[in-house]
Amino acid sequence: MSREVNKTASADVDAIMKKYDRESNVRIWTGHYKQAIRLILAAFSLWCIYVTLFATFLEEIRLTSFLALIVLMGFLTYPAKKGDNRENYMPWYDILIMLLGTGSFLYFTFNANQIINQGTRFQPFQIVFGIIGIAALIELTRRCVGLPILCVAGFFLIYALSYGLTNPSFFGRVRYLVRNLFYTKEGIFSTPVNVCSKYIVVFIIFGAFLERTGISNFFIQLANCVAGKYAGGPAKVAVISSALCGMVSGSSVGNTVTTGSVTIPMMKETGYKSEFAGAVEAAASTGGQIMPPIMGAAAFLMADFVGVPYSDIILRAILPAVLYFAGIFISVHLEAKKLGLSGIPKEELPVFRLLIRKIYLLLPLVMLVIWVSGNYMTMQKAASYAILLSIVVSLFDKENRISLSKCIDALEAGGRGAITVAAACGVAGIISGCITMTGLANELINGIITIANGRLIIALVLTMLCCIVLGMGVPTTANYCIMAATCAPILVRMGVPTLAAHFFVFYFGIVADITPPVALAAYAGSAIAKSNPMKTAFNASKLAIAVFIVPYVFCFNPSMLLIDTTAAKVVQIAATSFIGIFGLSAALEGYLKGHMGIIIRIMLAAGGLMLIDPRLTTDLVGILFIAAGVAWQYLMESKRTAAGKAA
Repeated sequence: MSREVNKTASADVDAIMKKYDRESNVRIWTGHYKQAIRLILAAFSLWCIYVTLFATFLEEIRLTSFLALIVLMGFLTYPAKKGDNRENYMPWYDILIMLLGTGSFLYFTFNANQIINQGTRFQPFQIVFGIIGIAALIELTRRCVGLPILCVAGFFLIYALSYGLTNPSFFGRVRYLVRNLFYTKEGIFSTPVNVCSKYIVVFIIFGAFLERTGISNFFIQLANCVAGKYAGGPAKVAVISSALCGMVSGSSVGNTVTTGSVTIPMMKETGYKSEFAGAVEAAASTGGQIMPPIMGAAAFLMADFVGVPYSDIILRAILPAVLYFAGIFISVHLEAKKLGLSGIPKEELPVFRLLIRKIYLLLPLVMLVIWVSGNYMTMQKAASYAILLSIVVSLFDKENRISLSKCIDALEAGGRGAITVAAACGVAGIISGCITMTGLANELINGIITIANGRLIIALVLTMLCCIVLGMGVPTTANYCIMAATCAPILVRMGVPTLAAHFFVFYFGIVADITPPVALAAYAGSAIAKSNPMKTAFNASKLAIAVFIVPYVFCFNPSMLLIDTTAAKVVQIAATSFIGIFGLSAALEGYLKGHMGIIIRIMLAAGGLMLIDPRLTTDLVGILFIAAGVAWQYLMESKRTAAGKAA
């Protein structure tokens, strides 16, 4: 009976993933075909590790061969439309596009020296190769990422060809555009694809190996030990476990579905409403991408864009991430108190002294942080060693021991996971290339600065809206690339430190996964919780209120990101930010020792918002508002209790 239940649960998870995660809509290969595709993907992962560690050939050869293999694997993996369930079937036109697209990139690979040395003198057939390569990449992106990013890319391509480029001849504009996008480092082969091929892929492979050590289950069990027994325990377990699992998976939807299949039913059984249970998991899983030490692909891009070591990004992200999850934790606790929920019975909790025996599973993560933060070796070498270490630690666990078959599975999963990220990075390169070539970035910067009229808060709000709207259909990686090229320079021009500006657009690109109307992580959570999708999305946005506040705080006060600061300032900003998030969370929840009236909720919300401004005056007034609201609420509850006893 339990096997049947497990099979049913697994089928439900697969169905939800296919509905909300395009990466899960793959071709069905069986038999010898399946083994062949599996080996191709695994070989690609090994090739990526080898190239990042040992290759000394031209960068153009590395990048073009990388995308050639991505196109090849992409068309072997993704059908033209969702729901194509035919086994061992690939139509002739898919084979043709795959061969032409792969061949176009390989043409560049095998003729890289000649192409680099020929300057601007390109033959018509070379332009045709470029057009085919761009078209194949765009079609692959449509299949594995979706249409929204292509709408953005299409807008910029049309703008460049019709208005942005100055060549009077249409074919002259096409020639110039294709040459820059396909044969230089200003387009497809710019920073996003470079960073993806050099760092991101190796970390994706590391995440695949780490998952096979059973670390996700260890995180869930550990969270149960830490928070399961307290009021509303399952929701607190969901917050902690999703934060830990999310930093490994790097996918909001994927983490929501995998950990949510365990935590959401537990939350509903405890007494949480369906909409709230799905929202908790979605908000916490989305936050996994801002949780150090592995913060998703965009964090690696940020390190390259800003020009700082990745270890700096990890360090500066700690306090904002803690505040984000603290906000969710506070809301979950208050909701549990409001509903009078209890924790998980002690006899159902894992035994800590038995669980702690598996603490060795954390060794790959711990060593990765030490190697990267101590600058003992390059990021890609650290990730490669961490892969080997994850295999070693798995040998101590019979159930999750990484055998040769599991090793190939992990390499296959890493290769498949790289396809979507690489395709999105390539199209992001097309978008940023069009923006750079046409000078549109400067026009956007000047336009927003004019509208803002010197007021930073207006520029921040406009930038936030751009990030959220674009992020509703564009992967975090591509969203960050576009915003880094367009909106981050606006904030820098207005006096925001470069790193703070990039963190700002990074955060709001991520939060789009839980922001209505297109909140894929929240919708995935609602599918498991069997709740109303839009209500779940609004609940998730409410729970994640910290992510809408914290980026403003570190733009006004970069001390939160440890920029030009002292220990005393960091303590101050951490304390005031925590108080502010507490005030906002309590106000939105409407409960503190009892149900709050509208006036007290307004006081707490106003106090929380005032703490965004780092000035001493606003800090004092904000703290006073929150303290007065809390004191008033406790006084009223004391009177109600006394009156109840007297009656």
